[in-house]
Amino acid sequence: MKESEVPQDKSSLKENDIKELCYAVNDDGEYVTALSSGWETKTIVQEATLSQIEERIREAKQQVSDGIYSPIVYFMEVNRMDMQTLCAYVSMWKWRVKRHFKPSVYNKLNDKVLQRYADAFGITVVELKAFTGKE
Repeated sequence: MKESEVPQDKSSLKENDIKELCYAVNDDGEYVTALSSGWETKTIVQEATLSQIEERIREAKQQVSDGIYSPIVYFMEVNRMDMQTLCAYVSMWKWRVKRHFKPSVYNKLNDKVLQRYADAFGITVVELKAFTGKE
């Protein structure tokens, strides 16, 4: 896109007086950086994505509250991780992490294993153990 065509639509960036760095072509045909206050299409997609993430977090919290899943599932969603990312953070195989999603297995985990999860989520073991989904 040309430097003069860099979008300046209304977005959450504009509301907070933040600019996004974009690349554009100037009058000489060279790539230059330009600041954008937002692009309506991008804003719509981002808002839809954030809405889906918030819904997944609510569902995970309810599933923990209902005893379907362990708190690991909730904190994985809050931290916007997928299974593969969490496995990499805690250095465990997928089958093992998935097994820890079961409350019956999770409740038997020792503090050393829970510490790995707590570190990945940026919380303490006490916070991880205390989360019931009912707050």
